[in-house]
Amino acid sequence: MEIEELPCEEHHQILDVHIAGSSYPPFVLSFKNLTYDVKVSTKSGFPFRWKKPNVSSGNTTKSLLRGISGEAKEGETMAILGASGSGKSTLIDALANRISKQSLKGSITLNGEVLDSDVLKVISAYVMQDDLLFPMLTVEETLMFSAEFRLPRSVSKSKKKARVQGLIDQLGLRNAAKTVIGDEGHRGVSGGERRRVSIGIDIIHDPILLFLDEPTSGLDSTSALMVVKVLQRIAEGGSIVIMSIHQPSSRILGLIDRLIILSQGRTLYSGSPSNLPQFFSDFGHPIPNNENPSEFALDLIRELEGTSSGTQILFEFNKTWKASSMDDNGGDDTISNRRCTLPLKDAIAKSISRGKLVSGGNGANHSSSVPSFANPFYIELMVLSKRLLTNSRRMPAKFAVRLGTITVTGIVLATMFWQLDDSPAGVQERLGCISISIATIFFNCITEVPTFIQERYIFMRETAYNAYRRSSYVLARSLTHIPLLFNLSVTLSLITFWTVGLAGGVPGFLFFFVTILASFWAGSSFAAFISGLIPDVFLAFVSGIAIVSYFLFLCGFLVARDRLPKYWLWFHYISLVKYPYEAILQNEFLDPTKCFVLGVQLFDQSALATLPAPVKSELLESLGRVVGRNITRSTCLTTGKDILKQQGIVELSKWKCVWVTVAWGFFFRILFYLTLLFGSKNKRK
Repeated sequence: MEIEELPCEEHHQILDVHIAGSSYPPFVLSFKNLTYDVKVSTKSGFPFRWKKPNVSSGNTTKSLLRGISGEAKEGETMAILGASGSGKSTLIDALANRISKQSLKGSITLNGEVLDSDVLKVISAYVMQDDLLFPMLTVEETLMFSAEFRLPRSVSKSKKKARVQGLIDQLGLRNAAKTVIGDEGHRGVSGGERRRVSIGIDIIHDPILLFLDEPTSGLDSTSALMVVKVLQRIAEGGSIVIMSIHQPSSRILGLIDRLIILSQGRTLYSGSPSNLPQFFSDFGHPIPNNENPSEFALDLIRELEGTSSGTQILFEFNKTWKASSMDDNGGDDTISNRRCTLPLKDAIAKSISRGKLVSGGNGANHSSSVPSFANPFYIELMVLSKRLLTNSRRMPAKFAVRLGTITVTGIVLATMFWQLDDSPAGVQERLGCISISIATIFFNCITEVPTFIQERYIFMRETAYNAYRRSSYVLARSLTHIPLLFNLSVTLSLITFWTVGLAGGVPGFLFFFVTILASFWAGSSFAAFISGLIPDVFLAFVSGIAIVSYFLFLCGFLVARDRLPKYWLWFHYISLVKYPYEAILQNEFLDPTKCFVLGVQLFDQSALATLPAPVKSELLESLGRVVGRNITRSTCLTTGKDILKQQGIVELSKWKCVWVTVAWGFFFRILFYLTLLFGSKNKRK
């Protein structure tokens, strides 16, 4: 094999790969006797159904893969064919290290060496069946951001752009390069173009191994053919391409180099698609002229599955037919390939030297020839922040809805509680206004859950193969939200503080704004945690709304802390509404010069409120003689401190309450990170 020598800095262009007269392929992926069993629990339709004592409801074992063997070579495209439930997606997951090693039996080697999972993440890519993309980015921007993630900073900006432009041409996306991806509410590229973009973002760094789960699913025949042609060009560029496919057309079948047909987790055919007519002819079921071989094979397998013996006859025939074919060809092709392959260390080094696998590695050894991540933390942070801001800026409706909700809420509060006085009724109205304001903030933050969950799946796809660190995403998500939270806080503070007549003047307003901002921060962090913990949009949204409601119930507004049942005190202290609520109350009632209940107001909101003023004065004098204190109409009976004591707010100062609120925000961000770290492994058990 001759490898074209390039200057070191040119190794990263990866636009064209030149492999001259090679007597052996540098990479061969071999798998032998892959077996994967899962336990299936037998559940009754009714959860509380009475079980008979003599009936066992234990787990049953289902075999998804049963002793599958084969190999895939560099420069070739392998397709795994089968009906739904045949095990083709499971086999793709097994080869891509997406099944726990404790559960998967058998061996998978690259050039005869067991492949470490950390190395596989760097030298491979996995394209999921679903197209998970940011809807408001253009095709070119989507690929450019992928290049920023997967190509190291040693590659110049101009060369990254050149790689993206070359990939756009390779994928046949030139006419759609400036078109946004789109979603249900925004018109964008076609389904076939979306699929090719999904492939492009995962091959931007020119991986050695490319796995695809049904890349033609949901596409028309022309789009599906174009996708497979793209995959053929990728394989010819020096990659191993392995994909699952449901029912390829004859034209697609002609582009595939190796084919494995599965049924119920077993191999019924393994070899070149061109040998299918001879295979089924020898089996006694010749393929009629002008009929699609793949359709014929699947129809025949479906018929056999309906018989008493199932596909056992075809399974046994495949083994004998393959053995006779190897005898005719002079031996086991796998053994011959094993002799020809390079050691994995040398093969990776040569691939890097000719421009593949651009990750800045030096090829010193195959476990460290490429780093785990292409870029340092701060580069990832900047690229992630730019992408999040770009996508958000092009979806102003989401921000407008949240801003509109806060604005309307502020206006309603301002008109309901206009210029509150310091009377006993005014005190109760202040408490209500403050609690509603804080609760609105947290309910508003829960609306972020659907967006978080949508991005969560994109995050899982990208981090599964080390596009960037999880910590980079969490920090970028937090930082890019701060301007939004700041604007929402300013809006609510400006509308409500002065119109309601809250206390403190300018210093009081600034403290009110800081508390509102801290509340938005804590609420946004809580929403992020919920979306990371519960991947279902409906369940996460309902759970978030319910928990915020409980926060409001037990924050101390409806029932003071001293009157709460002891078994609910723990929830009172973890209520996110409690701390900003208490902070603003202290800001409101700590002024020693203010009086909130005068002697004459003692009878307000009672049956004695209608008594004549002289009678009220006499009652106050009588009450004073009883308690040994001179009480007149102007005597102050309740100060702000008295109100705080009545509400049970005696433990933390107002600034400590603010810092506790901020700390809750950081705590939930950490929990969000942990849910992403341990809950997004993309592996079957």
